Amino acid sequence: MEICLFRLPGYGLDQLPCTGNRDIPCRHPNSSVPTKQIIAMNFGQAKALLFIPDSTAEAEALARTTHMGIGAHQDDLEFMAYHGIVACHDKSDKWFTGVTFTNGAGSSRTGAFADYTDEQMQDVRRDEQNEAATIGQYAAQFQLDFPSSAMKDPANGAPQADLEQIIRATRPEVIYTHNPADKHPTHLAVTASVIKALRALPAEFRPKQLLGCEVWRDLDWLSDSEKVPLDVSTNLELATKLASLFASQISGGKRYDLAVEGRRRANATFFDSHSVDDVSHLAFAIDLTPLLTDPTLDPVAFTLGHVDRFRSSVKEAFSPFF
Repeated sequence: MEICLFRLPGYGLDQLPCTGNRDIPCRHPNSSVPTKQIIAMNFGQAKALLFIPDSTAEAEALARTTHMGIGAHQDDLEFMAYHGIVACHDKSDKWFTGVTFTNGAGSSRTGAFADYTDEQMQDVRRDEQNEAATIGQYAAQFQLDFPSSAMKDPANGAPQADLEQIIRATRPEVIYTHNPADKHPTHLAVTASVIKALRALPAEFRPKQLLGCEVWRDLDWLSDSEKVPLDVSTNLELATKLASLFASQISGGKRYDLAVEGRRRANATFFDSHSVDDVSHLAFAIDLTPLLTDPTLDPVAFTLGHVDRFRSSVKEAFSPFF
């Protein structure tokens, strides 16, 4: 039986049999608050898994989600969505849920991991991500186990279908994902799946805010008026701990942990040349919410519009000197 889980202000959670349908949220008989509607999920990959760090029952764990990070690889969430993670850490009314699309099979390996098979690397990276979910106190962590090649196939609708199920079950208020100018093709495939999934769902299931974040290309180039600055100065010990968990990636000479820390510090310092730093660490995002409020917007044209405005700002500032 499908169930509905209601989050009622001042009363916590209440679970009742579902009397609505997949497209129209039920309402609690004693409240006008919409439910977090929980449905049975059937994922595209046989090894897809859901990990709930505090062992809360699945329906309740998913329904408490307020913030969500959706990334391509294990470690992407901790690098790009820390703003959401720390906003929920040690909170009882805010919860972060992570979604990782790929299985980690194609990752580079040196040092202690040099002789690991693809299967062994998948196990290591899965465990690293689950450890991050535990330390970060996530509500839940989905690992959908897609090969990168499957993610990058535009004809493959399975990633979108998986995500639609997850969004129906969680209905987050804020979603963090990869920005549409990222230079990693798998990251772009994830962003596309996120946009398609959210557009396919009824408006009631869409988040209030969708943010494209920094991993394989920062967003310093965005016009300042179009940057979404995210203060990530809180609980730096947690940020360091999460970033350092991914030994399978870091030990091979790619110090992502130091690079992310450096980017955040640089963003904070170079954001405004005429004022003292207000925060020590800053991440930038691009607001993708207009792609949901106006589904007729072309995501490619939307992204290139930001590039064109950046080009115009450079021309306007520099051309008077020549």
